[in-house]
Amino acid sequence: MLEMSDADGPDTVVRAQREPKYWGLKRHLLDLLGAMPPGSPIPTERSLATQFDVSRTTVRQALAELTVEGRLLRVQGKGTFAAEPKVAQRLQLSSYTEDMRAQGREPSSKLLEVAEIPAEVELARLLGVRPGAKVLRLHRLRLADGEPMALESTHLPLGRFRGLRRFVTDGGSLYQVLRDRFGVEMGHAEETIETALAAPHEADLLGADIGMPMLLLSRHSFDAEEKPVEWVRSLYRGDRYKFVTTLNRP
Repeated sequence: MLEMSDADGPDTVVRAQREPKYWGLKRHLLDLLGAMPPGSPIPTERSLATQFDVSRTTVRQALAELTVEGRLLRVQGKGTFAAEPKVAQRLQLSSYTEDMRAQGREPSSKLLEVAEIPAEVELARLLGVRPGAKVLRLHRLRLADGEPMALESTHLPLGRFRGLRRFVTDGGSLYQVLRDRFGVEMGHAEETIETALAAPHEADLLGADIGMPMLLLSRHSFDAEEKPVEWVRSLYRGDRYKFVTTLNRP
C-alpha cells in the first residue's frame, strides 16, 4: 500500500481519496514501462493485484487503458508486453509504401478484394463520373514488418484507369502504378480524420480487440491537373499509429 509522507498535506489526502485505485496502478505501470525495452513482459494480473492490494478488475482496467493508448501489447495466449513506440506518420500526399519505408519499416499488403461496382451518387460526385458508372474498389490489409496496421478501401474511376486491375499486386504501390502505367502525377488531397470503434470483422483482421478505438481517415485525391483520382477510406489501429503535421499561421 502507498503511504503518505510527513510533507503530505490535507490537499494531498483529498486527492488520494478521490483518485481511483486503477489510476495509481496505471501511473506505476507507466513508470515501469519507461524503463523497459519493447517486448518485455509485464507482471501478471494476479501478481499486480497482490502487489498493490487491488482487485483483478482494477488491474484489468489499468491494463485496458494502457493497451488502448498503445503502451501495452496484448498477445492472446502469451501475455501482455511493453509495446513498440507508435508509428508517427506525417500527414502528406504519399503512398503507404512510401510512408512505411520512410519510417524504416518494411511495408506489405494483403489484397482482400478487387471488385467493380456501380458508383452511387456521392461516390460518383467525388470521382467525377456519372451515377452508376463502374468504379474499381480495392480492399487491402496494410502491414508494417508483418504487423497489421490498417484496413484500406480505395475507389478509382474505372473508365479512366482501364486495365489497372492487372497491375494491382499484394505488395506494390498503387501510386507508382498510376504514375508508371497511366502517367498520373498526384497533386493534392483533402483528408479528414475521425475516431471509430473496431467492428468484429475489422478487429479480427487487425489483430485488435472488438471496440478498440481506431483512426478513420477519408482521403479525396486529385492529380496535378485537378482531376479526381481516388477516394479512400482507411481504418488505422489507434494503439499503433499517430499522425504528425506542421502547422503554419495563415
